[in-house]
Amino acid sequence: MLSIWARDLNKRSMEIKLTLKGKIESARFEQTYSYMRPLLKKLKNKTLVGDILKYMTLIIHYCLEREYIKANDAYLQMAIGNAPWPIGVTMVGIHARTGRERIASQHVAHVLNDETQRKYIQGVKRLMTYCQRTYPADPSKSVEY
Repeated sequence: MLSIWARDLNKRSMEIKLTLKGKIESARFEQTYSYMRPLLKKLKNKTLVGDILKYMTLIIHYCLEREYIKANDAYLQMAIGNAPWPIGVTMVGIHARTGRERIASQHVAHVLNDETQRKYIQGVKRLMTYCQRTYPADPSKSVEY
């Protein structure tokens, strides 16, 4: 998808490339490409965390099927998760264990783990948006941007 995006950007006329919108689009691609590099390296070395790989597979599958709403749901599940967020006092007395046990690894939001993960998860979202714009589907299967 990155190569298709790069090809489409290179096909533009010089007048479009020099406009503000054209420069912003080129900068967005360059930033997305740099954000995706660590992900591609982890995929090549087979060191990507299992649950992120599971969600990436779902996202890619749904994008190929042009089921963009389902792809967006998988993205949100990967990025945000559905873990109870520890707000307030969670380690008080005998109630400390029950509050902490509910926060399992599969429910943790990966966007909060580290900056590199946040960046490539953001890059995946940009690729999903580009995929939807390039290969539109029924409005009932698309996310509005």
